[in-house]
Amino acid sequence: MVVSDKPTWLQVVFMYRGSALLLVWRRLLLVTLVSVVITWLHERYGLFHDNLTIVPFSLIGIALSIFLGFRNNTSYDRFWEGRKLWGRAVNISRTITRQILTLIGPAEKDPTMAEHRKTLVYRVIAYVHLLRQHLREEDALDEISAFLPPAELEALRTEHNRPVALLQRIGDVFRSDWDRGWVDTMHLPVLESSLTDFTDVQGGCERIRSTPIPISYNILLHRIVGVYCLSLPFGLVADIGILTPVVVMLVAYAFFGLDAVGGEIEDPFGTDPNDLPLRALTRMIEVNLRQRLGETDLPAYTQPVNNVLS
Repeated sequence: MVVSDKPTWLQVVFMYRGSALLLVWRRLLLVTLVSVVITWLHERYGLFHDNLTIVPFSLIGIALSIFLGFRNNTSYDRFWEGRKLWGRAVNISRTITRQILTLIGPAEKDPTMAEHRKTLVYRVIAYVHLLRQHLREEDALDEISAFLPPAELEALRTEHNRPVALLQRIGDVFRSDWDRGWVDTMHLPVLESSLTDFTDVQGGCERIRSTPIPISYNILLHRIVGVYCLSLPFGLVADIGILTPVVVMLVAYAFFGLDAVGGEIEDPFGTDPNDLPLRALTRMIEVNLRQRLGETDLPAYTQPVNNVLS
């Protein structure tokens, strides 16, 4: 996610990192060069007279704007739903940590029980890191080696859905604690409910991740935008003359930019500059939960690199 300290209007206008220009400059350059050639042919040899007017391009442009707006709204809905799901993951992590520290074991201080609670909280930390890796298709188990026993870490290597496997392990420990009398019968459903909430969040994220906007929709949109921008100079050159490349470049930037933005935020869990900062969120959860354990040797929050928070 691109971050900046309250930029001014002028700074936003000239901001390059995170803008659609990074994604569309090649096709924008192509369209501009085509319009320059068409304009030169018209001015030099008198080609492309007023037999083709701007009217059909105006009609198509209105329809295309509506089409792009609908697609971008759909993409942003997916982005915002992903952010809300991760907001829930943050809250559930804090809630289940509080439940572990207050509902499991006797109230009096016991070093053995304190270590047991710490192990459970560490599993919650490992879970959120695994969820990020799962959504980004990363294979980095060594990243969570500090939070899981070696045997559990090794067992996860063969799992296709590692976050779900770890939730199962946490649930097994809760049941074992109940069998030992460390968890009250009234408290076990509370702990299980938090695991269910984690499962719901993960299912929602997987639904967004595995169900992109239909490819036929994107193909049609890309083709219409491309054909429209490439043919636009033919409808403008008779009326605008040598300013045709400038007008075409501005119109093409608008349409190509809208098309690119919709595609970039369609999958909010990726690593594009405008995707959700999952690594920063999981690091924040890790720090918050370890502080609840009374730890002071904590990692720093993830900082932006070149104004991009990953």
